[in-house]
Amino acid sequence: MQALILAGGKGTRLRPLTLYTPKPVVPVVNRPFLLYQIDILRRAGVKDITFSLSYQPDKIEDVLGNYSDLGVNLGFITEPNPLGTGGAYKFAADSIKETTIVLNGDILTDVDIAKMLASHREKKAEATIALVPVEDPSAYGLVETDKKGRVLRFLEKPKPEVLATLTINTINAGVYILEPSILELIPANENTSFEYNVFPAILKKKKPFFAYDLGGSYWRDIGNPASYLAAHMDLLAGNLDHFGKEDSGPSDVATAAVIDRASALGTGCVIKPGARVINSVLGSGVQLEEKAFVENSVVWAHARISTGAVVQGAVIGRGCFIGRNVAVTAGAVLGDKSTIPDYSRV
Repeated sequence: MQALILAGGKGTRLRPLTLYTPKPVVPVVNRPFLLYQIDILRRAGVKDITFSLSYQPDKIEDVLGNYSDLGVNLGFITEPNPLGTGGAYKFAADSIKETTIVLNGDILTDVDIAKMLASHREKKAEATIALVPVEDPSAYGLVETDKKGRVLRFLEKPKPEVLATLTINTINAGVYILEPSILELIPANENTSFEYNVFPAILKKKKPFFAYDLGGSYWRDIGNPASYLAAHMDLLAGNLDHFGKEDSGPSDVATAAVIDRASALGTGCVIKPGARVINSVLGSGVQLEEKAFVENSVVWAHARISTGAVVQGAVIGRGCFIGRNVAVTAGAVLGDKSTIPDYSRV
């Protein structure tokens, strides 16, 4: 059993956070995001994990190289040019010799991979796709199945007038189990999409293709800033099975400062008297001056928030400087090393 994580995207929807940090390793509660995917694979006993890379591959390898003690074998393949999701799977063919779990590199989930694999084998499927219901499926690919879970058709990003005629709201969750026979349907060295090319080809060839309902499992696409922030709030609230806050190293927190129990601090933070942190994540080396207030926010490493500044419902990039009495309001996203002058409102 092996896994392939498709981590080649540029993360354009998550900009400016991904200008200098590839999306697959953006910090999520102070851990590189891909570690969460490694965790769900490791719990299912998957030890061989390959990453398909394209954008800033060296940075991803460098970050994950610091986690060599995870008990799994990590491999890296860099596409010579963007090949799409299906093309990336085909490009990795030399390392694919058996049933393979494929994950999109921007999906946060606590799905039980072992149960999904058991369903795949029980149905003698050649391909299994995880599905999840959503309130607004217009930005995703709808998947229709029969009563036995066999996949019938795909509707990619349907328009509102089409959605109005449908009774389904289950979308592609970006988690697949594929047998090596699926590789035969994918041309080599071509930009190919699972959604637009490979899955329709599986249906056309009438190969055993089944859906797996994520049921009560958590699922979120972290590909845009609002969803990225929401993922942090969910993790802080304990909404994911098996995932919780990890212990960090020591920080310098003044006696008169307030850090609520939900919040997570990285190593080496400095929190001055009168500062408050509520339901938020601070990266390593973050400094909060006197009476600074951070609530429902994510602050990346080495940012400095000056006296009396307020940050609420925002994401602050690495090394930012927030001036005195600044108000950073809900929905704000600041790229790395941004500077906000004193008394500004963002």
